[in-house]
Amino acid sequence: MREQYANDFIVSDVVRQRYGRSARRTYITGVSFGGYLTRWQLENNPKLCDGGVDWEGTLFRSQGPNLLTYLPAALKHYPAYAAGDATAHQAMLDAGFERGSEFLWDYHYAYYWDLTQRIYREELDPSYDGALEAGIPFCASGTPGCDADYDYFARPQAVRDAVERISLTGRIGRPMLTLHGTYDALLPIRTDSDVYTGLVSAAGRSAHFRYYRYEAGNHVDGLYNTFPDRLRPLLPCQRSAFDALVAWVEKGVAPPPDATLPRPTSGDIVNTCALG
Repeated sequence: MREQYANDFIVSDVVRQRYGRSARRTYITGVSFGGYLTRWQLENNPKLCDGGVDWEGTLFRSQGPNLLTYLPAALKHYPAYAAGDATAHQAMLDAGFERGSEFLWDYHYAYYWDLTQRIYREELDPSYDGALEAGIPFCASGTPGCDADYDYFARPQAVRDAVERISLTGRIGRPMLTLHGTYDALLPIRTDSDVYTGLVSAAGRSAHFRYYRYEAGNHVDGLYNTFPDRLRPLLPCQRSAFDALVAWVEKGVAPPPDATLPRPTSGDIVNTCALG
């Protein structure tokens, strides 16, 4: 409890020093791992914030799913899928990647899956590749210590214990809105926010929670410029969610109920976004 109050004092003190007065309200929001921190803070230190907006936050669960259960599958099966193997395509879908998002897979294979998996795996399971640090980039399946062959559930209990220490529970103590794109090809929606929403419900915290699934939204808004006819940016949705959170906390205006929202066929998709 002493640490809790100390953290509270630090936040208030910094705001007071910078702006000359204490904050009336404090909100937290973030994307990807920042979304994980939003979830974690509202679960573990809700006293420090009035609410939060979680934008496709990273989900860690010791029993799965987590990015050590599905990213190795992507590294293993994508090369075969790209070569035309229908079995590998089904393996990608089984790992959690959304049908329809295939046009994003090559980019994510080149820039995200390999790097992300090796960084987190090295922190949570450093013994997997022995003396190597974060493995061998883009190693072929069958290479000793290759992350494409990583099997989370076959690893020692100590690995799951490490993941358990950073796992989320859904026991949020303040209002939170979560948004996630159905074409997220780094943190697939079925292995992430769909699961997290279930945790919030199981914890009995749904009254303080809203979940918005955006069809054709993906993890990287910058890719909208490359595929403007196939994707939608989520930054305007985050802005709408933040305004809705403030109205919920400060005026008691409840946000729209959970929804799966289709990609608009007209209008200013870059600057506007409806929650419901």
